[in-house]
Amino acid sequence: MITKNLQKLNAPFFNEYETAFNEVMQSGWYVLGKKVEEFEKNYSAYCNVKHTIGVANGLDALTLSLKALKFEKGSEVLVPSNTYIATILSIVQNDLKPILVEPCIETYNIDPAKLEAAITPKTKAIMVVHLYGKMCEMDKINVVAKKYNLKVIEDCAQSHGAKFKGQLSGSFGDFAAHSFYPTKNLGAMGDAGAVTTNDEALAQEIKTLRNYGSKIKYYNEQVGVNSRLDELQAALLLVKLNYLDKINEHKRKLANLYATGLKTDFIKPVVHADYFDVFHIYCIRHPKRDELKQYLLDKGVKTEIHYPVAPVRQLAMKGIIDDQVTPIAEEIHATTLSLPISYFHTEADINWVIELMNQF
Repeated sequence: MITKNLQKLNAPFFNEYETAFNEVMQSGWYVLGKKVEEFEKNYSAYCNVKHTIGVANGLDALTLSLKALKFEKGSEVLVPSNTYIATILSIVQNDLKPILVEPCIETYNIDPAKLEAAITPKTKAIMVVHLYGKMCEMDKINVVAKKYNLKVIEDCAQSHGAKFKGQLSGSFGDFAAHSFYPTKNLGAMGDAGAVTTNDEALAQEIKTLRNYGSKIKYYNEQVGVNSRLDELQAALLLVKLNYLDKINEHKRKLANLYATGLKTDFIKPVVHADYFDVFHIYCIRHPKRDELKQYLLDKGVKTEIHYPVAPVRQLAMKGIIDDQVTPIAEEIHATTLSLPISYFHTEADINWVIELMNQF
């Protein structure tokens, strides 16, 4: 069976993980210690930004980024209509209104050409999502943001190490939110996240908010939360960060096998010189997606759907965004299928999947 296996994914790092674990265990400092500081420093250097603030998970990274901007209740935030629900939850949890903008059907990312039509006097920000490991067209998006004086927040949960026109994911916006959920290219062994920014004042705001709204212990300046990157997870992330480029290159190699080997019946990810894609997910589309998924499962290949339900159709979003019309998103959600493309998968694994799919 070809499937997702987190034990196999992390096995190459176990010896270094054990050393890192012992260092934390013996240090006696388990919250906001030296490993968090070191990871924040190293990740800032990797992303080519001034500040990284470690938080508990990717959703908190998004939520705190918006909270730090202190938008008036009811303000609008533009967001892609086909994103994972966490992006939209961060907007709702800040008492803001999500305005869904349809993606480009070729890239699955928010369509810059559709942004201006969605802007109203209440619009305060654009929250972009670098979906599946492909960057958004940040040059065009930032032109619109500047024209209308809007903040830009990047959701980088799936784009660690991705680039657009040579510039790294997480370095374009006022804020960028990162998830280190175990399945990500840079994955921890539990929940973990971070915010990156080049703004000193905003960085200090996030540091305060993540720690009960406190800069000095027991003195609380504002209503904050408890959302701190775990010291142990930071130590493990420090190990894996050293291998991130190697992980990304391996996944790019497997993606190229799919791109060149799969027949044209399958709608494959667009490849373009402006994009350095890291393929957190290798997503194809097919009109008989459900039949294809079952066919592959019967042959011993487990696939995933990212994601089966469009945000506008989620029960939790009833009365919030369900009055918005998103046909492109719904087409994507109805036809998308994610193929195996993990760090532990071999070229032989992928060639077998290709052979099976070309017989479908």
